[in-house]
Amino acid sequence: MEENQMEKVELHVEGMACGECEAHVNHAVRQLPGIKKVKSSRRKKQTVVEYDPAQVTVGQIRDAVNATGYEVK
Repeated sequence: MEENQMEKVELHVEGMACGECEAHVNHAVRQLPGIKKVKSSRRKKQTVVEYDPAQVTVGQIRDAVNATGYEVK
């Protein structure tokens, strides 16, 4: 059985102002299937996600972030 290849995406996220904002985004993304790692940085205005593309798409990850009230650019 072949192991799925993990991929990484860096999303530019506007609106995060504090550690709670980062945690809110991280939590929302972790709810999706196939997420291996997620790390948000308000200073860099980004969220970096390692994921299994067989289980989740970048579009679904973007939608999860946007649903938190922050905006993926």
